[in-house]
Amino acid sequence: QVQLVESGGGSVQAGGSLRLSCVASGYTHCMGWFRQAPGKEREGVASFLFADHTDYADSVKGRFTVSKDNRKNTLYLQMNSLKPEDTAMYFCAARGFGGSCGLTSANYNYWGQGTQVTVSS
Repeated sequence: QVQLVESGGGSVQAGGSLRLSCVASGYTHCMGWFRQAPGKEREGVASFLFADHTDYADSVKGRFTVSKDNRKNTLYLQMNSLKPEDTAMYFCAARGFGGSCGLTSANYNYWGQGTQVTVSS
């Protein structure tokens, strides 16, 4: 069982930045960030397999950057130029074995508790 602990959420004004972190307690094949706003379905934001294999939702391309520090087993999501529509609970996810990753939540078998991001206009 892999535990995922997110941190870094908060409240920021539109145009601001936040960096989310997710520490994994064990081996992960790939990791990703998902978000869920009230009344909406959970959506994939970014995924990381290794440095040359990342994926982003169209809505965040050019504004968000996913990265990983393998020494710390920590996934990051740098979020710049934040918009009110980015407001959501952000979840870290991981897949503990080989296979497809990407932005499909069903591909991940470990989930964190989430961290809230609120962007005001």
